[in-house]
Amino acid sequence: MKFIGTFLSIFILLSAIIAVVVIIGLKSLSAPGPLAEDKTLIIEQGMGGGQIAGKLNQENVISSPFLFKAAMKVMGIGTLKAGEYRFDKGIPMIDVLGKLENGQVVQRQITIPEGLTSHEIVRLLKKAEYLKGEIEAVPPEGSLLPETYSYSLGDTRTDKIKLMQQKMHEVLDELWDSRAANLPVKNKEEAIILASIIEKETGVPEERRRVAGVFVNRLNKNMPLQTDPTVIYAITKGDHKNDGKGPLGRQLLKKDLQIDSPYNTYKYPGLPPGPIANPGKDSIAAALNPEEHDFIYFVADGKGGHLFAKTLQEHNYNVANWRKIRAEKEKKAISQDVIEEEVNEPLFE
Repeated sequence: MKFIGTFLSIFILLSAIIAVVVIIGLKSLSAPGPLAEDKTLIIEQGMGGGQIAGKLNQENVISSPFLFKAAMKVMGIGTLKAGEYRFDKGIPMIDVLGKLENGQVVQRQITIPEGLTSHEIVRLLKKAEYLKGEIEAVPPEGSLLPETYSYSLGDTRTDKIKLMQQKMHEVLDELWDSRAANLPVKNKEEAIILASIIEKETGVPEERRRVAGVFVNRLNKNMPLQTDPTVIYAITKGDHKNDGKGPLGRQLLKKDLQIDSPYNTYKYPGLPPGPIANPGKDSIAAALNPEEHDFIYFVADGKGGHLFAKTLQEHNYNVANWRKIRAEKEKKAISQDVIEEEVNEPLFE
C-alpha cells in the first residue's frame, strides 16, 4: 500500500509539473513576442522546422526555437510553407506559426489601367518587383484584361499574362451572352475591337455607352468611323522606334489622316483589323449593350467629356465652340510650342 501511495504521489506531482509547463508554454505562445518593429523575412524553399525556428529566433521574431518546435509537434503541424512573410511588431509565437502553416505570404498588387497596349502592359510587368521570369513574346492586342492583380514572391510574369488572358476570356464570355440584339459586330473578336476604340475615345465612365452608340450608328449606316485613336495606333504600330509601345507623343495632324493603313478609319470603312488597346470590362459592356440614340458625331466639350450631335450642322457648331475653348486655353498657357496645321473639323476628339 505504501508503494502505491508513493507512486500516486509521484504521478500527481509529475502531472502538476506537466500542467504548469503546459500553462507556461501556452502563455508564452500567446504572449507578445520580442520583435521590436515590423519585419519582412523570406522563408526559403526546403527549409525544415528547425531551420525556420533558428532563423526566426536569429531575427528576433520568436524568443524560443525549442518552444516553437515543441508547439509544432503538439499542434500536429508537419510542414511550414516557404515564401515572403511580414511579421508585425510584438507578434505572438502562436500567430507566427499560424502564418507559416497557412502560407499567409506578403501580397503585392499591380494595377493595369484600361486602354494600355500590350507592349505597355508588358513594360509594367517587367518593372514589377519580385515577379520573376521573362516574357518571351508580347501577347496579342486586346487579349489582356485591365484590372488590379495580386501576386507574391516567386510568381512569374508569364503566369500573370496567362491570368490576364483567362480573365479577359471569362469577362467576354459573360458579357457576350447578354449582348443586345442586331449589333453590327459578328463575333467576340469584333466586340473587343469596338471596345478598344471606345476605351481610347473617352475617359468618362458615363459616356461609354453613348460613345458606343455613335459607333454602332455609323457602322449600321456604313459610315466610316473616323476616329483619331485608330489613326494614332496605325502610326505608332508602323513606327519601328515605337511599334505600338506607347502614345504618339505629339498632336495628330491633318497629314496623318492620309496614312495608308487598315487601322486608318478615316480612309477605310468598318472596324479596323484588330484591337488598338486592351479594353476594360465597362468598355466591353458598352460595346455589347450600347445606348440607343440618333447621334452620329461627337467632339470634346473642353471639360473632359464630349458633345454629341445628330447632324453635321450641329456637329460643326460644337466643333467651332471646342476650337474657341482650346484657343482660350492656349492663350492662358505660360508657353506654347508651335503646332503644325491640325485636322480640320475632326469628327472625334
